[in-house]
Amino acid sequence: MVGLKPSDVPPPLGVKMASAGAAACIADIVTFPLDTAKVRLQIQGEKQAVGSIRYRGVFGTISTMVRTEGPRSLYNGLVAGLQRQLCFASIRIGLYDNVKNFYTGGKENPGVLMRILAGCTTGAMAVSFAQPTDVVKVRFQAQMNLNGVARRYNGTMQAYRQIFLNEGLRGLWKGTLPNITRNALVNCTELVTYDLIKEAILRHKLLSDNLPCHFVSAFGAGFVTTVIASPVDVVKTRYMNSPPGQYRSAINCAWTMMTKEGPTAFYKGFMPSFLRLGSWNVVMFVSFEQIKRAMMVSRRIEAPN
Repeated sequence: MVGLKPSDVPPPLGVKMASAGAAACIADIVTFPLDTAKVRLQIQGEKQAVGSIRYRGVFGTISTMVRTEGPRSLYNGLVAGLQRQLCFASIRIGLYDNVKNFYTGGKENPGVLMRILAGCTTGAMAVSFAQPTDVVKVRFQAQMNLNGVARRYNGTMQAYRQIFLNEGLRGLWKGTLPNITRNALVNCTELVTYDLIKEAILRHKLLSDNLPCHFVSAFGAGFVTTVIASPVDVVKTRYMNSPPGQYRSAINCAWTMMTKEGPTAFYKGFMPSFLRLGSWNVVMFVSFEQIKRAMMVSRRIEAPN
């Protein structure tokens, strides 16, 4: 994928997984307030979730949260978010090249369908491991830090424990199906679009294989991914954040949204989703490329002659 010239030695799997996890954590730290604003906008319409406070637009949401809950509220769930990226991104991004090569038998320039299949595979694998961290992250981002408003959770480990005690293992893996659907879409769209844009830029010699090329490719991948994945992302957020019994299933959650709020509900929080995913992609892919190259240089320096 992503950034190696034909003459370069492909990085080993461990380097790619470590680089992907580290880059994703950097991207999460930078863009987390946008992700929190996205979650608040997505659950708006559920009265018990947002009380009497209304959010308007991404920057209006951030401003309202800072004014009513303090700046720290923008980073609610960051610990769970970083835990999620360490195991999630290292699998869905770090394994992508290897799974793609497995499906194609190592053939160069694989077709789009093989890339999509590889992206869907690693996205689904990552969710299977990381789902509990996603549940806790979303619930922390959704809860309000207001005087007089009861908090569902006071700490990350307490949240894992409380969800397990109250809802069992099914609670920790709540929303797995919509999350697998969402992340399969996100992963294959994000990685495949990044791959294709980058290859086109390099093939037509518009840019060299460096930071500007990575920036343009990542930004384009972020926009395409947001358009495709937003409806599933909203359903995933609503369902994972809901208390037991509110929805019978993710399908029921989607149907309830459609009948009560109309089709536009599926694109609630689109602008923060795009700002977050676009900026996240830029930070992550640029960091990923640089960390991966730095690790390869370090390995060559340390290797015996």
